[in-house]
Amino acid sequence: MTTISRRLFNFALGGLAAASLLGAASASFAAEDLSKVVLRVGDQTGATRAKLEAAGLLKDVPYQIEWSVYPAAVNLHEALKADAVDIGQAADSPTVSAIAGGSKIKVVANFSNGGLGSSLIVPADSPIKTIEDLKGKTISPTTRGSVAHYLTLGVLKRAGLTANDVKLAFLTPADASAAFQSGSIDAWGTWGVYLARSVGTLKANVLIDGVGINTGNFVLSATDNALANPGKVAAIADFVARVDRGYDWSRENKDAYVDFYAGFAKQDRETVDLIYPAEAGYKRQPIDDAFVASLQNVFETWKEAGVLTGSLNLGDYVYRDLATN
Repeated sequence: MTTISRRLFNFALGGLAAASLLGAASASFAAEDLSKVVLRVGDQTGATRAKLEAAGLLKDVPYQIEWSVYPAAVNLHEALKADAVDIGQAADSPTVSAIAGGSKIKVVANFSNGGLGSSLIVPADSPIKTIEDLKGKTISPTTRGSVAHYLTLGVLKRAGLTANDVKLAFLTPADASAAFQSGSIDAWGTWGVYLARSVGTLKANVLIDGVGINTGNFVLSATDNALANPGKVAAIADFVARVDRGYDWSRENKDAYVDFYAGFAKQDRETVDLIYPAEAGYKRQPIDDAFVASLQNVFETWKEAGVLTGSLNLGDYVYRDLATN
């Protein structure tokens, strides 16, 4: 996706191109005012900003970006709910949990890798060899409502177990990491940089990954307040385009990505090679009825597990007006 320059914004916002490039952005929003727009971006672990900088995709941004870093999706979604940030990216499962909790947000874009990137891991010397061996063990799904929590419930169900057959220890990523290293938990559901560091530094074993259980959807959500502001909608459209190009960069420049992420995660290249397919698998998906149905299924799965209650129409929480291509 081509970066939207200041000149292109001037043209697009002046006429018909605004509808295709910027969705709901008002054509009356003057291009010169874009420099006054501040897009507040929530960033899990700082990985998005670091990658976009490594790919050279934060040059000539025609608006200001105010970055805030959060350790996990639950913290990012707390910030979105408090209107402390305008937009942030997280897996679909914590996003649905946040919406059910009253967060006034809408999903504006989706990138999916088919379920790679989140895993249930065990220590290198663990006697746990199969998912059936989890019975009676202590598992940290990291935070409640996270993608790792969703994965853990799916893994237990596949093994014919329920949450009552294990002890679930909900912990922050930092506390879960410490518990995993000390041996006070038997298994850990985790993702991203935490997974990379555990496999690399601790030589943890991946018991099972998320393929076939998790959707692999990694969604960008924006607050209703941000989407009501034409200038911020224009900035969001451009920012999503840069995220999309960031994934293109990862796929097309494996060596450069591995070099970048090895430094970011403080791991060797061999470790990053192992998790590279999860990054390379991400591709932008349409925000359509099939996607809404997928979100709805996530909600129903949470309900079945007793994590969420009530009813929710996820179709009311998607924003379809940003161009996919």
